[in-house]
Amino acid sequence: MAKTKKIEVNGREIALYSTNSEDFISLTDMARYRKSERTNYIIQNWMRTRSAIEFCGLWEQLNNPNFKSIEFDAFKNQSGSNSFALTPQKWIEATKAIGIQSKSGRYGGTFAHRDIAFEFASWISAEFKFYLIKEFQRLKEDEIEQDASIRLSNEYFACEIPCGN
Repeated sequence: MAKTKKIEVNGREIALYSTNSEDFISLTDMARYRKSERTNYIIQNWMRTRSAIEFCGLWEQLNNPNFKSIEFDAFKNQSGSNSFALTPQKWIEATKAIGIQSKSGRYGGTFAHRDIAFEFASWISAEFKFYLIKEFQRLKEDEIEQDASIRLSNEYFACEIPCGN
């Protein structure tokens, strides 16, 4: 996994990382905004909703050529019933999903592609989603500035150092 970064949203630290130019945000950290204990239940409650399954399924269909649509349809048909439960691991294993990633261990948790994470943030609260997007945009602007500064610095030193003399 790539280096984890942190942003602060409404007093909560939210981890994120980038891999292959795609950003993944910690749903586990986001769930702490709602209830700090038992974040797994917060995520599972969201994942069992029809709107979450439809959104995640659509995202996978557009971004994942190996997505198993038949298994997705089965989850969609079961969603909303009182007996239906869905964990991130079950979703990933059954559908070969790539938009949600579940990591165990000290720096683990459930991470989701930014598109899916923003949808999860909507379910938590409109205010939380607003501040999450603002902080994420600020981080991306800072990264662009830093990359531009490094490129400019490299170009400057390339001009200052005589070549081959």
